[in-house]
Amino acid sequence: VQLQASGGGLVQAGGSLRLSCAATGRTFSYDAMGWFRQAPGKERTLVATITWRAGITVYADSVKGRFAISRDNAKNTVYLQMNSLKPEDTAVYYCAARRSVVSVYDVWGQGTQVTVSS
Repeated sequence: VQLQASGGGLVQAGGSLRLSCAATGRTFSYDAMGWFRQAPGKERTLVATITWRAGITVYADSVKGRFAISRDNAKNTVYLQMNSLKPEDTAVYYCAARRSVVSVYDVWGQGTQVTVSS
């Protein structure tokens, strides 16, 4: 499967952005998609995940109530709606896929930069 992320940009604090991740290829063999982010000098961390079939979601505590992950199975696309953005949300955001609940996220898209100005 191949992943193509888009939607990043520059926004003021309190603003919103929506990221998209389009999946192509053997998407039916993958269980879930996730969004991760990596700020300069920091490790890559999980932001949110969603399963393709049931739509079960998981969020990092830092984004709960502000971000929402969703999927469109017909379009093989996962979205990350980001509201009430803060400067600390500034990072490169990556989408990723995993094959099963016991697998790691081992397919990655290219990152998309999100910059939140104060």
